[in-house]
Amino acid sequence: MSQYTVTGRFQNRDGWREFSKTVDAPNEDVAVEHTYAEFGSKHGLKRTQLEIEGVDR
Repeated sequence: MSQYTVTGRFQNRDGWREFSKTVDAPNEDVAVEHTYAEFGSKHGLKRTQLEIEGVDR
């Protein structure tokens, strides 16, 4: 598996906040899905509260 760095921003109480997350995944689409799942489970955010700006290898 490759490591991908997913960047973007998420909505919190004070507005939007930038994030950068490194994920092990077989391709970019799976890396984005892992990011959505992790923010949903750990922070209780919906997909509409996340904006993915880029995925780099």
